[in-house]
Amino acid sequence: MTAATKLLDEMCHLTAQSLASLDTSQHFQVVKLLGEGSYGKVMLAVHRKTGNPMALKFFPRDSTSLLSFLREYNLSLSFCTHPSLTRALGIAYSTPSHFVFAQQASLFGDLYGVITPEVGVEEDLCQSVVSQLCGALTHLHSLGFVHRDLKPENVFLCDAACRWVKLGDFGMVKATGTKVPEVWYSSPYCTPEAEVARGNQDSWSDAGGGNGGEREEKMKKEKKKKRILVSVEPSTDCWALGILTYAMLTGSLPWAQTASDDRSYRRYRQWFDGARAPDDVLDVWAGARQETEQDAVVCSKGEEADQKDCRGVAPQFACFTPLASALFLSLLDPRPGRRGCPEDVPGYLGGDWMRERERTRLEEERKKSRARGAIGNVKELEGRGQR
Repeated sequence: MTAATKLLDEMCHLTAQSLASLDTSQHFQVVKLLGEGSYGKVMLAVHRKTGNPMALKFFPRDSTSLLSFLREYNLSLSFCTHPSLTRALGIAYSTPSHFVFAQQASLFGDLYGVITPEVGVEEDLCQSVVSQLCGALTHLHSLGFVHRDLKPENVFLCDAACRWVKLGDFGMVKATGTKVPEVWYSSPYCTPEAEVARGNQDSWSDAGGGNGGEREEKMKKEKKKKRILVSVEPSTDCWALGILTYAMLTGSLPWAQTASDDRSYRRYRQWFDGARAPDDVLDVWAGARQETEQDAVVCSKGEEADQKDCRGVAPQFACFTPLASALFLSLLDPRPGRRGCPEDVPGYLGGDWMRERERTRLEEERKKSRARGAIGNVKELEGRGQR
């Protein structure tokens, strides 16, 4: 346990003793809903006395423990001091139905809203966002915390141009080394090491036979037997950072789910295993230097990639330069102990990540997308005029 994690526990104990009960409407003017999820909801509000805008995060009391609420609040308040981490504002209270705390408001949405499907965002913007997220993650990791839920929906925009972002939503944060049940879910953001827990819930729900009491007891035993406890490690965030970077650059995902029966991921693993050198270290540069632009185009055509030796580049990464390929292979190493870390990423910034031909294609797609948007706006205005 680090000094920061120990201090967090002490702060939660102290805050629990002074948590006030307030009426939201007396102190805040609620403007609109900003977001909603399994945790609860976030509302944009204005403080009635100061006039300051802020986001109020509501946690239902019937599904949220006081400790988990206080941990997220105090973590955001006292430890998220990096400029790319969302901070709480020192206001926490309870209502008959919710626990609530105030945090910095993100008035320009989240990263998910600016990623154009099948196109992504401009490369320089992607590198800027990745740089900021690396700083935020490095800060958290240095304090002994792991975010565990890095995805575009949890990266919030501080300006319309997406030049300043903040990582938020700390409900999944755990201290490094904490033992938690392993959970697999169908997503590229799920790490490959989590697949050992795949099917656990299905096996619990499929337990049958006997009367209701016997079935319930059998399900409990199956659940206990299947639970796999793992240590929380920063490598989880590093994998998610690699997937998020890929999504920003391409507007797509490298595979549907990180699972051995997913065809795209299986091809990546087959390439990865075959690309390892005898000393178990990947040489991603040698083959990439030999690959021509024509090879890259062929390798990106799905089925043709199975019959074409892409040499130093995995099929999903054929549109990237050797520099970007090396970055992805560092962050998306299936071996968590060998996975790269956020503080290493700045060494990959500054150079080109997309191959010239792919960059040209994406720019053409962006122009078409902007033109379609302009036409849509004109039609909307014409429709309003007719009304």
